[in-house]
Amino acid sequence: MTRIDTSIHSAARHNLRQLSIIRNIALGGQLLALLFFSQIQDIGLPVLVLSAILALYALVIATTWWRTFRYPVITELEFFCHLLVDILFFTALLFFSGGASNPFVSYYLVPISIAATTLPLRYTWTVTLFSLAAYSWLLRNNLPIPALAPSHHHGDSNNLHILGMWCNFAVSAVLITYFVTRMANTLRSQAGQLARQREDQLRDEQVLAIGSLAAGTAHELGTPLNTMKILVDEMVAEQSASGEDLSILQQQLEQCRTTLKQLVATAEGGADSLEQGSLRAYFDKLFERWQVMRPRIQAHIRYADNLADCQAHFHPTVAQSLTSLLNNAADVSPEQVDVEVGWNDQAVELCIRDLGQGIAPQLQEKLGKPFQSSKPDGMGLGLFLTQATLNRYGGSVSIKPCPEGGTITRVVLPLRSES
Repeated sequence: MTRIDTSIHSAARHNLRQLSIIRNIALGGQLLALLFFSQIQDIGLPVLVLSAILALYALVIATTWWRTFRYPVITELEFFCHLLVDILFFTALLFFSGGASNPFVSYYLVPISIAATTLPLRYTWTVTLFSLAAYSWLLRNNLPIPALAPSHHHGDSNNLHILGMWCNFAVSAVLITYFVTRMANTLRSQAGQLARQREDQLRDEQVLAIGSLAAGTAHELGTPLNTMKILVDEMVAEQSASGEDLSILQQQLEQCRTTLKQLVATAEGGADSLEQGSLRAYFDKLFERWQVMRPRIQAHIRYADNLADCQAHFHPTVAQSLTSLLNNAADVSPEQVDVEVGWNDQAVELCIRDLGQGIAPQLQEKLGKPFQSSKPDGMGLGLFLTQATLNRYGGSVSIKPCPEGGTITRVVLPLRSES
């Protein structure tokens, strides 16, 4: 279950508890009215029938309150059904107490207002139509109570009075359904946007903290790398180890020094520094640098046909993020990695397929979270930083299992095209 689904169900549970409180208030008012108009000022109400309806309603209220503390989750559909039950009980009460001439008939607006502020539009309109149908049915089907009839009107004027009450109710119901629903949707949209902004702010704070740590780490790594470079050069001169192994060590050390220099240069250049040039040359250089880091990997790199003639305008951290994804694929599939690149005037798409064991189901939901790694010695920051970087520049990353085995990582980055 996603985070959004959980919040919806939690809101429905809270709303049902609030509805139970409203029901108790309405029940108390109805009991007081029944007591007053039967014991103090008798107007001829069917007390036994109304008492039975109110007793059954009280049982429903108690059961509903107990339900709010039990599982399974409460859905919007269940909450919608509770509102229909309220309309049914209220219609039964009005039927035995004068029907549409009862001055409390406008209570139908209460479930409409509740639906408009808590439920989707289709449920709100359904509640509105049920309320209008019940009101219309009570115009001709009810137990007349002379004391509740508009006795100051006679003949056609009596019908006009009842018709006017119905028209007022219908107009009020439509206005509440339309405008309150729109306002509620706006509030829900704003709440969702604020939640996303809080998540983005938290992610940016995490990235900033990691970036500060990376800068300090880069400064500390400079000295040991220089020392290792001197020692490896001496070993090469003395031929005290395998020439091929020493050559690989030299390449790796040089790559580390280049990476640190790029980190310093990017920090000095600021957020506006961009790597520019042909998009094909950009990826050729990216893959060449990656294969220096992974000299034993068998990389199958293919460019899609009919590529547009575009220029690269990427921040240097984008190349670092793409390299991280390529390294992830090489870690789980050290023998072979398949890469396909395609682009047009709007976006570039990079597909990386590894031949590893795939993603464990328990790790699928944790992908992209900080300090969550599927590697025994992983720190859980690579994919998190990659997603944060690419999202910052309008890109996206998706990781899915491949039907033929392994995993496919798909990256989409927007372009500023130039002919």
